[in-house]
Amino acid sequence: MKSFMPKLALFCAAFIWGSSFFIMKDTVDVFSPHILLGFRFTIACILLGVIFCRRLKSITFEYLWKGGVIGLFLFLGYSTQTIGITNTTPGKNAFLTAIYCVIVPFLFWLVDKSKPDIYNYSAAVICLTGIGLVSITGSLTIGIGDAFTLLGGFIYAAHLVSVAKLGKGKDPIVLTIIQFGFAAVLSWITGLTTEHIPTEVSIQNVAGILYLAVFATAVALLFQNIGQKYTHPSAAAIILSLESVFGVMFSIIFYGEQLTVRLVWGFLLIFIAIVISETKLSFLKKSKQAGNQ
Repeated sequence: MKSFMPKLALFCAAFIWGSSFFIMKDTVDVFSPHILLGFRFTIACILLGVIFCRRLKSITFEYLWKGGVIGLFLFLGYSTQTIGITNTTPGKNAFLTAIYCVIVPFLFWLVDKSKPDIYNYSAAVICLTGIGLVSITGSLTIGIGDAFTLLGGFIYAAHLVSVAKLGKGKDPIVLTIIQFGFAAVLSWITGLTTEHIPTEVSIQNVAGILYLAVFATAVALLFQNIGQKYTHPSAAAIILSLESVFGVMFSIIFYGEQLTVRLVWGFLLIFIAIVISETKLSFLKKSKQAGNQ
């Protein structure tokens, strides 16, 4: 039971994030991207701040500048992803964003001199093939929505690397609250200067924002933190990578996305690349060793 509950928490995080893509697609039809992100990060920051108010006493200048840098990457990643989803389907947005899992080892190489291994290179080749099947049209061009989504995947990778480098020895909850706060401020500045707040908002739109802020941001993050603390990294990576699968599933059910054979192969290759990059196929090695005993 002890090992089941953390994995269940990770599964719930992946499920919630997967469900958020079609909700984000519907919500961004009313709220412009950065106004939506402003509400999303503000609500999540306040919610976590209230729940973990005692931890905020440990905030120092170092926490602020490191959280600010991480928050900048978080804002840029969500910004490009949200802009991207306005011109692509939720399913494609989910899978193309997930390429950050494959990119992280190569970005980390630049800042930490830890060279990628054969699994990372193999995953990169497989992932690029999958991206081509998902994004490149018959005229050998990439749509603007897919292009922004891919850029978002690269920035998410930079965000994870910045967390790994700047978050050492820091309380992850406090650092998360700070980065949400910085991302909220940047979202409001961008949104209020370049976009407009809608005058007609339905209850469904408000519910969408609350779901994205409370569940897809604050709650899912807590589930991830809890689950990863008590789960082997390779197992956690496989479970969390299901986010992209759930993203397509919800897009088909609620958004009416149509799957072609080409898209299915592209999604499958990207998913395989994520699993190879994140786990290095360690689960296959363990099962083989167990079979030999």
